[in-house]
Amino acid sequence: MKFFRYFFFAIILAALAACSNIRYLPDGEQLYIGADVKIVSDSLKNSKKKILSTELKSLPRPKPNHSYLGIRPQLLAYHIAGSPKSTKGLRNWLKFKIGEPPVLMSSVNLQINQEILQNRMENRGYYHASVTSDTSSSNRRVKATYTAIPGFQYLIKEVEFTMDTSALGKAVMAASAKSILKPGEPYNLDVIKGERDRIEQALKEQGYYYFSSDYLLIKVDSTVGRRQVKLYMTIKPETPLLASTSFVIGDITVYPNFNLEQTLQDTVRSNAVLFEGFYVIDKDSTFKPSVFSRSMSFKTGQLYNRTAHNLSLTRLMTIGSFKLVTNRFEIKENAIQPTLNTFYYLTPLPRKSLRLELLGTTKSNNLTGSELSVSWRNRNTFRGAEQFMIRAYGSFEVQINGSQSGYNTYRLGAESSLSIPQFVVPFLHLSTKHGFVPRTKFTLGYEILNKPQLYGLQSFRALAGYVWKYNARIEHELNLVSINFVKPTNVTTLFTDSLNNNPILAKTIERQFIVGSTYSFTYSDQLEVTRRNNIFFNGNIDVAGNSLGLIQGANYKTGDTATIFKMRYAQYSKIDGDLRYYLKTGRDSKLVGRIMAGFGFPYGNSSELPFIKQYFAGGTNSIRAFRARSIGPGTYRQADTGVNNFLPDQSGDIKLEMNAEYRFKLFSVVDGAVFVDAGNVWLYNDSPDKPGAKFTSQFLKEMAVGTGIGLRFDLSFLILRTDLGFPVRKPWLTDGQRWVFNQIDFTSKVWRKDNLVFN
Repeated sequence: MKFFRYFFFAIILAALAACSNIRYLPDGEQLYIGADVKIVSDSLKNSKKKILSTELKSLPRPKPNHSYLGIRPQLLAYHIAGSPKSTKGLRNWLKFKIGEPPVLMSSVNLQINQEILQNRMENRGYYHASVTSDTSSSNRRVKATYTAIPGFQYLIKEVEFTMDTSALGKAVMAASAKSILKPGEPYNLDVIKGERDRIEQALKEQGYYYFSSDYLLIKVDSTVGRRQVKLYMTIKPETPLLASTSFVIGDITVYPNFNLEQTLQDTVRSNAVLFEGFYVIDKDSTFKPSVFSRSMSFKTGQLYNRTAHNLSLTRLMTIGSFKLVTNRFEIKENAIQPTLNTFYYLTPLPRKSLRLELLGTTKSNNLTGSELSVSWRNRNTFRGAEQFMIRAYGSFEVQINGSQSGYNTYRLGAESSLSIPQFVVPFLHLSTKHGFVPRTKFTLGYEILNKPQLYGLQSFRALAGYVWKYNARIEHELNLVSINFVKPTNVTTLFTDSLNNNPILAKTIERQFIVGSTYSFTYSDQLEVTRRNNIFFNGNIDVAGNSLGLIQGANYKTGDTATIFKMRYAQYSKIDGDLRYYLKTGRDSKLVGRIMAGFGFPYGNSSELPFIKQYFAGGTNSIRAFRARSIGPGTYRQADTGVNNFLPDQSGDIKLEMNAEYRFKLFSVVDGAVFVDAGNVWLYNDSPDKPGAKFTSQFLKEMAVGTGIGLRFDLSFLILRTDLGFPVRKPWLTDGQRWVFNQIDFTSKVWRKDNLVFN
């Protein structure tokens, strides 16, 4: 009954909002609410009808006002704002930033839209297509309906390349072997344009720098009968001589200190240094010439090709020391064969920079805090484009309310890193010819964490490894050496006494020494915004202590644990992955799915993974209906021991988590979201302190599930995500009683306090 009352109230509000939009319209005007396209054809299969209908529906203009469940909030905001008297203020912001002016039927030209739809069908091979239009109105709202009769679609019967015997003609004929124009396929103007572009790219790989697809002509003969066409590909007679000429690369000159106020025509090679076949003009010797030899794909005397052209530019840009990379080609006079001299103009970033960052945070566990960090960077430390950075930071988090207030946290730390734009391998010279410059990275870090009422931790971190990208989608990171050391300090009596009631808290302050290697693989095509679906995947492998454990014969089961430097080290293998799938379901909406799985196998010198390597569930970037790190492991639930029940920090060796989220546009920079999250963490081995925590075949019955809604504020330079969630399945309850739909009561203050979580 509560649901029906809320639903009825929402319907009343929607009706009032819809009516209010209509009464603001000028006299005699009607609100245009969109267009529909009907496909009438007996020859087309339903699948083709659906594809054609979807394409045609996107063409009529103008687009109607944005609508959500029949409500047009942006149009309502525009009307409510009235006529602002100032260019500033709330009303002006509401009208012109949030609001959207009404799309009136008087602005719709049905005849032009008919012609657009008919033209698109002809471009798809429906040569005898026709379109009619009509409108329907109700309560001053008008909808347009276009009836499209495509008829039969013409197919390609034959593709003929008619070329002369010139070098250009032979090159085009050679490229025809991989033609995307196939007999039997439907005629499609976009595919024809794609074929021209494909041939242009193929010729660019063979030295034809000045050739363009505009010099290719495709004639269509639709009189061959049986609703078929014959295509003739030829070179336009007016194609200029330069476009018909294949060039080789001549002199290569690099200007690594180019000023944007200079002109690109400055080709004087005074003070030039010849290095491995190219010239470097750097009178102050700011960069070593070897920096550019590792990035250059062109060689003197090589046939020009577009791949090497783009590869050189990309590699020079990804060195990280230049804010702008430009190149120019110039025909070399009096050359024996057609030759292009090549010039690269590199505008460097400031060599040294200082950065100050201030961060503010608030969390669902009532922690509020801030962090201040200062970093200094040198982008050309040893004249080889090496990047050296030192960062110092300090932060605090305080609990300003809740039963746990007073357990504040303070951090102080420093980190240094050196990044070298090449593979640094002793006694070997490794290089890649991919579009991104590989980097060798060294990192050292030290941090002091202090919880004055509880304990302190000192941690040291060291990394040495490589980062390289195969292409714009794929990135690898290999750390040959990864060292982590954590040492507890200043453990208070309050915390020590709490261990009697909750022994598992000891893991929070355990001494940790980890020596191992890590590998990370990342695949992402999210930058390809034209795709209907996008994928992100990150996989990680982490191994530690294996060589030491094997040599020393460590075995915790028999009590034969081993140490190094008088410290017991961790031994484990760990693998995890994060897969995300983004599907566009409309112009301003998408469905996002995510699955994360991780498995840690402690053995030899360890019975569990080190605390900093374990998995957690619950919180802002996990299962949002539960507080941070509060889920699991398994069906275990930390008992409430009163004032000494510190913040939940439950960890596990195994993790499985799934999320599904539907995102949609609300108005302006505001998006909405509805989500469902599920998951848990488990221990690999039994723990007497955590009954029900071990991973078993019943793991699916032990999943926590939560749902909720959220808002996304996309300000371009900042994306703010807010989520309000509540649990619908609690794994620590008795089996058969874990689903808690029957307990949901938004009107209950007690239920809201115990279950609503804001992230």
